Amino acid sequence: MVVDVVVGVIAAVLLVAAVVGGLSIRVVQQFQRGVVFRFGRVREEVRQPGLVALVPVADRLRRVNVQIVTLPIPAQEGITRDNVTVRVDAVVYFRVLDPVKAIVNVQDYNFAISQVAQTSLRSIIGKSELDDLLANREPINQGLELMIDSPALSWGIEIDRVEIKDVALPEAMKRSMSRQAEAERERRARIITADGEYQASARLSEAAAVMSATPAALQLRLLQTVVEVAAEKNSTLVLPFPVELLRFLDSAAETHRRAASAQGAGQGAERGPAAVEEPPLPGMEQLELPPLEEVLDRSPLDPAKPGEDGGGPR
Repeated sequence: MVVDVVVGVIAAVLLVAAVVGGLSIRVVQQFQRGVVFRFGRVREEVRQPGLVALVPVADRLRRVNVQIVTLPIPAQEGITRDNVTVRVDAVVYFRVLDPVKAIVNVQDYNFAISQVAQTSLRSIIGKSELDDLLANREPINQGLELMIDSPALSWGIEIDRVEIKDVALPEAMKRSMSRQAEAERERRARIITADGEYQASARLSEAAAVMSATPAALQLRLLQTVVEVAAEKNSTLVLPFPVELLRFLDSAAETHRRAASAQGAGQGAERGPAAVEEPPLPGMEQLELPPLEEVLDRSPLDPAKPGEDGGGPR
């Protein structure tokens, strides 16, 4: 009986020791930190990863994850500084820097960071322009990170980075931006084409100066063009006609017309006034008129001589 009692006592002691050991020993993972509350009061010492000994019944352990947490921010709708309605969503990367503050100072630090990020995102939308949201996001990300990090420091949380993921635009704005981009591309194309034409015209003017100094070069260039066209083995051969030749023919014709006009004027001057007298009409009797001085000296009352009053035969 004594042996049985001793064995029972030993077994009871071992059982109590096992229960106490199970209540006082905890395991903290490598990515966690332990915060101990003794009778409701937090202990300043943060328990590191590994086995943690606790006072049974008196201590309570809270494990805090110190990994970087990825928290998506729901899409927020707002009006930019240039009066464009957009929907912007982002993502926040943060981690717990002080486990004691994260547990004691805020009830749920994940929810708190989410709400601060949403309000900060709406605020940053109103301060930014649409072009900055689309093409210059780095300063906006830094400003958003600073706005979220200000209250998070008192919670023992460090904001690693903040990124804007997507910017949703109205369909009308998308069409306007597409038209703007198309017009910009067309403007660049016209400028490039005009620049090419300007450079080509400069080169052509230099070539024309060289050809004008050497007329045979124009004929050689004409023959080269004919060879290039004939190399295509076409049934129709287009032979360019030089403009300079047309100008030469035009100047030659003008010179010929001027020479003919000058020759005709010289012949008319040699013939004199007699050459322009008209011959008398057939069947008409020519009347001899008195001199002009005699007609002026005569009195109107004097009788006219026969044949002077125009009464003769016609």
